[in-house]
This record gives sequence, C-alpha cells and structure tokens, in this order.
Amino acid sequence: MKLEVNGYTFEIELENNTSAKAFKEYVSKEKRVLSLDDYGNFEKVGDLGTSLPRNDETITTKEGDIILYLGNKLCLYYNQNTWDFTKLGHVKDTTHLKEAIGEGSVTVTLYME
Repeated sequence: MKLEVNGYTFEIELENNTSAKAFKEYVSKEKRVLSLDDYGNFEKVGDLGTSLPRNDETITTKEGDIILYLGNKLCLYYNQNTWDFTKLGHVKDTTHLKEAIGEGSVTVTLYME
C-alpha cells in the first residue's frame, strides 16, 4: 500500500490481522483521499469513511504507525502514545514523514500499487 502526502510517497507495510485485511480491501477498490487533523502533537487523525473490524490491544505507537481508532478513524502517528487501538500497518521509511505531514491538517491519499 502507498500513502501520498504533500508530494511525498511512502510505502506501508500492513499488519497480519483481520482489520488490516479489511483496510487493504477497502483501499484496493479505489484511491482513498482522507483529511487528517493534528491531535495532541503526536498524531494526525481523520474519518476513514467506513467501519472496519477492530483488534484492539494496548499499544505504544511509534513514528509511522497507521492505527485504526474506534473502528472508523485512521490515525497516522509521528510520535508516541499508549492506548487501546488496532494497528493496521507502519510506514516503512519515515525519513521525511514529519516534513511531509507538516503542522495542522493534511490531506493524504491511500492506494494499492
């Protein structure tokens, strides 16, 4: 899976769980464009546009984690947070991630290649 934001493209490695499989199926149907808002100075979060199955567990996130929150919110983490959520995947190379997502709200595009 690929994530595009502000001219940067990142490869996402998906988790092996039912949530990530449903997420992959959702994105494979068409490109998904999402608006993500900054929250807590550690994540960008926005409405996924659908509900996915949850596999919540207590996780301490790291930069590049793609998280499902409440079954219908997508979170892109750029810092740590510990909470109960479902990990969908992780950005393989986070070298320019913080630069790409900037501050405030951001629009991201998810697609299968």
